[in-house]
Amino acid sequence: MLGQGYVGLPLAVRAAEAGHTVIGYEPDRTRCEALAAGSSYVEDIGDDRLQAVLGSDAYDASSDPQDLKGFDVAVITVPTPLTDRAPDLSCVRDAGRVLAQYIEPGATVVLESTTHPGTTRDVLIPLLEEGSGLVAGLDFHVGFSPERIDPGNADWRLENTPKIVAGLTEGCLARVKEFYDTVTDVTVPASGLEEAELAKVFENTYRHVNIALVNELSRMAHTLGVDVWHTLELAATKPFGFTRFLPGPGVGGHCLPIDPVYLSHHVKARHGQTFRLIELAQDINESQPDYVVRRLQDALSRRFRRSVHGARVLALGAAYKPGTSDARQSPAVEVADRLRAMGADVTVVDPHLPVSDGGCRDIPFGVGTDTVGAFDAVVLLTAHGEFDLGRLAAEAAYVLDTRGVMAAAPHIERL
Repeated sequence: MLGQGYVGLPLAVRAAEAGHTVIGYEPDRTRCEALAAGSSYVEDIGDDRLQAVLGSDAYDASSDPQDLKGFDVAVITVPTPLTDRAPDLSCVRDAGRVLAQYIEPGATVVLESTTHPGTTRDVLIPLLEEGSGLVAGLDFHVGFSPERIDPGNADWRLENTPKIVAGLTEGCLARVKEFYDTVTDVTVPASGLEEAELAKVFENTYRHVNIALVNELSRMAHTLGVDVWHTLELAATKPFGFTRFLPGPGVGGHCLPIDPVYLSHHVKARHGQTFRLIELAQDINESQPDYVVRRLQDALSRRFRRSVHGARVLALGAAYKPGTSDARQSPAVEVADRLRAMGADVTVVDPHLPVSDGGCRDIPFGVGTDTVGAFDAVVLLTAHGEFDLGRLAAEAAYVLDTRGVMAAAPHIERL
C-alpha cells in the first residue's frame, strides 16, 4: 500500500485483517515511525486495531522502497492535490516510478487516488511499463478502484461501502476484483478504467453542485427574509425527486474542493470545453466563507454598533465536518483566518484537534476561565456533538449558526 493516510491506512489495516501480509509504504518517516510504534494518526483506525495487525506480523510500516520487492498486489493511495488551481499528479507519478522497479510478471497494480479520466491509462501505465520493461495487461495487471472513504462515518466503512473496480483488460479486472472481494463486502465491476475514474469525480461533483445550490438559496432566502432551513425541511417531505442538501460555511476535505476541478480542468485542457456548472459551483462554494464573515460583520454592526476589528469572537469548530479531526481545506479555518485578518480577536475551539491546531479538549468549550458571554459573538462552524448548544443559547450575546443545528432566537441567527 503506497501512502498511509486517510485512505491508505484503513485499506492496509483491513487487508491485513483479511489475511494478507501488508507493507504500508509511507515516505514520511515521522508518520512511519508512529505507525511502527502502534500509534495511529487516522481517526478511523484506532491504536488497538493497528497494534493487533502489527502484533500478528500481518502489517509493517516502512519508508524504504526496497521493502516493496516481491509484491503481489500494490495499491496506490497517494494525494492528488491542486497546485496553482491545477491538478497535481506528481505523487502518482512518483509512486509509479517507485513501483516500476519492483514489478514482477503476474503482479497487480491498482490506483485508488482520485483523478481525471485517462490517468491510469495515459499517466500511470506508461511509467510502469517504462520502468519495468514489462507490458501492462500482458505481463502484469493494472486497475483502478476509486476510494470512497468518509472520515468519521461509523455507518459506512471501507468494508461495507460498495467498491467500484476496473481493469485494463478482462484479466486485469478479474485480478483487481479478486483482491477487493477479500476486503470489501460488495464489488461493482466497471466496463473500463475511464468509466470508473469518471464515476468517482462525478460523485463528488454531484455533491459539490447541490451544496452550491443550497448555499446560494440560503443567501437569497436571507435577502427575502425567508427561513431557508424550514423551507428545506418542507421540501424534504417530498418522497420522490428530491434529495436534501444543507447550507454551510463552504466545502472542505480532500474531495469536494478538489475532485470537481480535476474534471473541469481536464475537459478544458484536453478538449477546450468549459464545464460551466462545476465552475459556477466552485465560485459559490469558495465565496461562502466570505459570506459568513459578512453576515457576522453586519450582525456586529447592527446589534452592537461595533466593527469586526477588535471584536472578541468564539469560533466553534475547525474540522470540515463533525466528529472528525480532518481540517483539510476546511472552510471553518478560512473563516477564522479572515476574521483575524480584519482585526478580530478569534478563539478557535475544536475538541477533535490538538491545541497547536486550534483544538482544545476542555469542557464544554475549552475557553479557560472565560464564559461564553465574554465574547462579542460566537460563530458555530462545525457541529461537533461535544458542543453544549444549550449553554451556548443561554449565555452567548450573539450566535451565527452556519450549520442550522440551533433553534432561531432573537440572539441566534442561522445562515
